[in-house]
Amino acid sequence: MTNEERKAALEAIIYAADEPATIEQLAKALGEEKRAVQASLDELVASYAAEERGIEIRAVAGGYKMYTKPQQHDVVRRFIKSLKPPLRLSMPALETLAVIAYKQPVTAPEISEIRGVNTAGVISTLLDKHLITTAGRKEVIGRPILYKTSKEFLMRFGLSDLEELPSLKEFEALAREALGSDEGLAPANESLTNEASIGAPAEAGEPSPASDEAVNAREETPGNNEGVPENEDSARTAAAGE
Repeated sequence: MTNEERKAALEAIIYAADEPATIEQLAKALGEEKRAVQASLDELVASYAAEERGIEIRAVAGGYKMYTKPQQHDVVRRFIKSLKPPLRLSMPALETLAVIAYKQPVTAPEISEIRGVNTAGVISTLLDKHLITTAGRKEVIGRPILYKTSKEFLMRFGLSDLEELPSLKEFEALAREALGSDEGLAPANESLTNEASIGAPAEAGEPSPASDEAVNAREETPGNNEGVPENEDSARTAAAGE
């Protein structure tokens, strides 16, 4: 296999891979020595780093994966936004979505504790709109359902993965743009939610417990209302979340 053939094969594998592809995996797939694969990969990464390219190959989580370049994020967001009609979310729903995005995977009681209100109905709304999905159950008494953001969330916000989540203040501005008009949202000078209570997103290389599954968000199941109470209070909250 020539160097050019090797680079073409590496490009195809990295593009098709759901998760970062390691050197070991790439060498095994190509049937080549790791040293030769690494040399070709370094050349491929350098070629994608050219200014005229809109895609780059990043070393992340012990492997390599394709991403859109940061300078192209605005145009990608506009494109994604143009594909679907804007969503309309109330401020309580947006606040709950922010908590889930920055603390995932997280349970309903944990969300309620951070926000100080019952969020069962709002969670139901976010599930219905496919912005969040279930992520198993927490291994504690009662085994409450865990929630995380979905692939739809990434698409709506024009994000490649959760490592691109901005600060909470920037997230609020991004939400106003991605989810339509300011109808139902608090004024821009009001905090989306308590930044100290939510905490900053995990630094690159320090994934949250959601780890690769949440970061890559490649295989999401449709949202459902499993485990969500359907009492009268929840119905009223859901109506407010709409």
